[in-house]
Parts: sequence; structure tokens; C-alpha cells
Amino acid sequence: MQSYKITRLKPFGIQLEPVNDTNLNVIPMEELKHLFHCEGLVVLRGFDTLATNEDLIAYSEQWGEVSVWPFGKVLELIQHDEPNDHIFDNSYMPLHWDGMYRPQVPECQIFQCVKAPNPGQGGRTTFSNTQRILEQASAEDLALWRRATGVYERKMAFYNSRTIAPIISEHPYKGYPVIRYNEPHFEEKGELINPPHMQFTGIEQHEVMQLHESLRAALYHTNNFYAHEWQNGDIVINDNFSLLHGRESFHSHSARYIRRVQILSNPPFDNPNLESYQ
Repeated sequence: MQSYKITRLKPFGIQLEPVNDTNLNVIPMEELKHLFHCEGLVVLRGFDTLATNEDLIAYSEQWGEVSVWPFGKVLELIQHDEPNDHIFDNSYMPLHWDGMYRPQVPECQIFQCVKAPNPGQGGRTTFSNTQRILEQASAEDLALWRRATGVYERKMAFYNSRTIAPIISEHPYKGYPVIRYNEPHFEEKGELINPPHMQFTGIEQHEVMQLHESLRAALYHTNNFYAHEWQNGDIVINDNFSLLHGRESFHSHSARYIRRVQILSNPPFDNPNLESYQ
């Protein structure tokens, strides 16, 4: 008898829940990694809680080398009273990929929900499957995206960086095409504290809005977009090489508390798009 049940998420990814034993190790790590590489998004729900940062680190190290930041290995995503960056605010977060401003790009993120917001308070973490998008895209959209390159600059507490990334790139180890894109701040979604500065080259000025509109339509299409509504104790592992991720806004000072760890690939993937880093 299998020790866990699998539920397929829509439109992509899987959710695993224990049958009897709720210990995370009831799923052999090699089996879990295989599911991750096949699906790109794995939700673990109903398993024993990782009570501390140290517990999360110990679990994450079974996945591979943990990326170390100036603050350590665990980023605590909780609203600050006076945030100086949208990471620590309750605003939405545009779709992006992690490590775009860092020397190494992590293969995956491990998110753990310490405390979920109440139903209806927002704060879902969002994912868009760019491999699927490129398999379904029109010839017209593909032609435009192939010509475009994003130039992104971001200064915050942990870095002051500039990165230049073609919209269409490829998975560093599997070779299939993916989208590397930091979605611009759309004002109708509300204020964004300390957004990155960006411009897009390789296309005519009159094509820039078409670029954003076509990408936005594809990224948020129901065939490609998944928004995870958190429950206490949830763990979500997502493929940072193929997916883009973001966050919906949530009620200010709600209970939302997420921890994040980044896992490097083996070998680690040096950021090919990083032009400057401080």
C-alpha cells in the first residue's frame, strides 16, 4: 500500500498527502525528487510540521545545497510594520524568477507555510509554467518574444544588481525553451514599494506594450497559471528554471507567514545574465 496519495493540480503540478504516517520522510527523497522533476510543482499537505528554521534547513539539505544569503539560509516572508521593499509588504508581487540578481540561480524554492491567512484574505503564491506557454504560443507571439531582451536593475538591502536576459532562454540542464521575464508593475494592482527598473531592447518602442500584453495574457492563462492557497504546514517545491512565480496581495497584518529556502542545482548554475552585482 502506498504511503501517500497523489492529487493532480490544475493546470499543472501535484499535491501529496499522507495515508497514515505523517512523517515527511515517509516519501523516499529520490522518489520525491523524481516527481518534482516530472511535474515542476509539488505540494506537500498534511505532513508533520517543520517547527523551526533549523528544521526547515535540515529538511531542505536533503534536496541539495542550500543557497546562503547575507541573512542566512531562510527568508522569512512576513509583513513588516515599515517595509522598505515589496518583499516585506502586503502588496502583490509581479511574476519573476529567483536568483536573477544573484551570482547563482537556484534550481528550486522550498516554501513552508508557518501561518496561513484566513480564507478570503488573499496572499496566494502564484506560479506560471513557461514551458507550457511556449509549447502553445502562436507564431506571432514567439517571433516577438524571441527578439526581446529584458534589462533589469534592482537595489535593495541584499544586492544592487543589473541583469540582462532574453525573454526566451532555455532550461540550463534539460535544454527545452523557457521564459525569463520579470513582469512590470501594473498600477491597477496597487502600489509597489521599491520596484525594479526595467527596459526592453531588441524590439521597436511601439512593440513594447504588445510584448507585455501578450506575455501577460499567456502567463495568466488558465492553461498555464496556478495560484496556491496556503494552509498551515503546507510545503511547496517549485522549479525555478521553468516556472515564474509571484504573490497576490493580502490583507494588511493578516497572519500570513511563509518561510523560503532556495536549493542550488548540482552543479550550481552560474547566472549567465548577471552584468553587475554588489
